[in-house]
This record gives sequence, C-alpha cells and structure tokens, in this order.
Amino acid sequence: MAFEGLSEKLQGIFKKLKGKGVLSERDIDDAMREIRLALLEADVNFKVVKDFVVRVREKALGTEIHASLNPGQQVIKIVSDELASLMGGTNSKLTFSPSGFTILMMVGLQGTGKTTTCGKLAIYLTKNGKEPMLCACDIYRPAAIDQLEIVGEGAKVPVYADRASKDPVKIAEAGIKEARRLGKNVLIIDTAGRLQIDEALMDELRNLKRAIRPHEILLVVDSLMGQDAVSSAEGFNEALGVDGVIMTKLDGDSRGGAALSTKSVTGKPIKFIGVGEKLDALEPFHPERMASRILGMGDVMSLIEKLEEDYEDEQAAELERKLRKMEFTLEDFLTQMAQIKKMGGLASIVGLMPGMGAGKISEDQMAEGELEFVRMEAVMRSMTKAERKDPSILNASRRKRIAAGSGQPVSQVNSLVKRYEEARKMMKSFMKPGSKKRLPGGFM
Repeated sequence: MAFEGLSEKLQGIFKKLKGKGVLSERDIDDAMREIRLALLEADVNFKVVKDFVVRVREKALGTEIHASLNPGQQVIKIVSDELASLMGGTNSKLTFSPSGFTILMMVGLQGTGKTTTCGKLAIYLTKNGKEPMLCACDIYRPAAIDQLEIVGEGAKVPVYADRASKDPVKIAEAGIKEARRLGKNVLIIDTAGRLQIDEALMDELRNLKRAIRPHEILLVVDSLMGQDAVSSAEGFNEALGVDGVIMTKLDGDSRGGAALSTKSVTGKPIKFIGVGEKLDALEPFHPERMASRILGMGDVMSLIEKLEEDYEDEQAAELERKLRKMEFTLEDFLTQMAQIKKMGGLASIVGLMPGMGAGKISEDQMAEGELEFVRMEAVMRSMTKAERKDPSILNASRRKRIAAGSGQPVSQVNSLVKRYEEARKMMKSFMKPGSKKRLPGGFM
C-alpha cells in the first residue's frame, strides 16, 4: 500500500501529540526529530526533508491555535498542509491545444511502464470525452510495437505504427496525419527509452520535440526506484524540458519518497499516478488528497469519484429512488457487492476511507474481509429471486435450505440478513426527507 511505512510512523507520532493539552517547544522539537527520521526512512530527498521540517517547526511555534483544534491537532494540520505543498499543492491538469488537436509525448527510461501507461492514459482521456490514438515511435526495443498494439487493443484505441521505418520523426509526423484523418483529437506518442540517460537518447528526443512540437511532454517514472526516479526526472527535465510526471507503481511503494521529492527537486508536478496493473488503474494526482491519505484521514473525494466513475447515472438514480421509498432489497445488496468487486475489491477503497489507512487493517484482516464477501455472495446466489426481493419471507426452513445450497452454516445466512438490515438503515440516513444528498454509488 502506498506510503504505508511513512503513514504508520507519522500517525504514531501524532498520537502522542494528541494526548497533550499543551505543547512545549521541546515537545515540538521531539516531534520534528521523529518526523525528519520518518521522512528519511521513506527515502525522501535529504534537502527536501530538511526544508520541510524547518517550515513545519516555524509554523508550529508561530501559529495561533485555532479555536476548534487542540495543539496536537494544529500540528497535524500544519504537517498535512505542508505535505500537500511539498507534492505541488493542487492537482495539475493536462494542457490541451485550443485548436482541438493535442500531441502528448511520453518519455522515460526502460522498465518504468511507459508503454502500458500510454494505454492507461488513453483510457482516462476516453472516459473524459477525448478521442485518443497511440503512435509507436520506439524503434529499438524488441516487440515494443507489438506491446503498444496489444495495449491499444485493450484500451480500444487505434495505434499507428510503421515497422519499416527507422526514423522516429517521420513515424510521428505520419502518425499525426493519420490521427487527423481518423478524426482523433489527441495523439499519444510512445518514444524509445534506455537503461540510463545518455546523449544519444536525448538527441533523439530533442529532434522529435522540435519536429512535432508536442503540447505536453510527460515523463514516466517508477515510484519503486525511489531517489533514482527523482534523479531521472531531474535529468530528463534539464536535457529535454518536461511538463509533468506520471508516477507508476505507487500502489506498491510503501515508502513513497519519490512522490514526496519529485516536485521540490524538479519543479515539475506529478500529474498522474499508476495504482495497479489493470489498464484503467491510472488516477489524476491530488497532493492535498494524498497528504490526507498519508495521515490516515482518508480520501473521501477520491472514493466518491471512484464510485461515480463505475456507476452509471441511471443506476445511481434508480438506487436513490429505491432508498427514498425504502425498496432496497438483497437483490440490490448483491449488485452493490458486484460494484465493489468491479472497482477492485476492498483493497481498492479501504485506504480512501477515514480511519482505515496504514496500520489500521492488517493483510490478514483484509484477506478475511475479501473472503467474507465471497461467503455473502454465495449465500445470496443460493436464494431465489423472490427471497432476495423480500427478505422478510426468510423463515427457518428457507434459511436452512439456503445454507445447504451455499455450503455455509445457517449462522452465515443469519449474519448476512442482519448486515443487510444494518446497511438498509444506514442508507436510509442518507435519504432523509428533504435531503438534497445523492448517493454517487453503492455504500455497504
């Protein structure tokens, strides 16, 4: 889980601060020392850590305590704000051409996931109303074109390739013409990488940049490389000039030092993060939301957006109607479970929920939660449609039959019905008469 180690350490530090009614200068110095160590252990750039701790200490000592916050909470707020600022402050969006046709040039070292990220970005753009196309300009790596074509097929976007040509500039220029001919409005160009930065690579990328004049150059870096990823970003930016960073494999980086250092070291924002292997596992990077996740305060906005993304407007409206009329049934409950599975299961959303971050749920507990989902689904699928629509008819004999059919004990059937009733009551609270709230998706 992203930032797991850092998150656990920071939450431990703040737990001690919360227990104190008054914070002395020594208390703050002790906390800053621990925060400094936690950031260094997370592989954050040394200078970045030094500057960060100085800023937090100055504000912690010089800020008046907000009326609604105790001293410990005030320090947490300062750290949260400074973490967000460290990562760029606010979400940095892609720049699109006002003429209607945009060229995005993807660069990076080999092994960072650049080609796959081209497909992920294409899916993201498609979901947001764009018509993207991919262009294969990596003429060196074996099977690079084949890989991009497979990625394009998975993303359901066309790919332009010229296997006979050995000139990336001519391929890109031809790709631009083909994209325009097909009526596409974004061309994503996959360029060659190297195992390390060298002058030949940079010369080729500079020539390509001069010829096609991309609207944005996006550097793809591997979060798991830590400070090597930051150094790579610095090198590409100095030699080529990049507009933003896409950080892959952040979901597997328990330290997170690269994400916390990149903006300060390079001056370039992280625009997207890769959070999984699936082609739709690419998210816009929101520094303030990530800071909230790191400090164990969840990320409700991202959770809502995730639900909205996977939930059709008609489905949401129908669910809302049922909730208002108290017609929510086990059939709907089963649909909600399928929705969570579609989103990637419990693991994909638990870190976004307040109080459910690092250290709160162990891997064993997560695995047990996923297993419980399987049991509940088995029980519901052993019911008749009439039973799912009207759980009140589930008498003892029906429950015994369902248990036998699902391979679960009767107690599991009873537990499911109880959970359903609790979820129904909870959902009803979102739909009080006169409330303007609208559920963006399923809540369980």
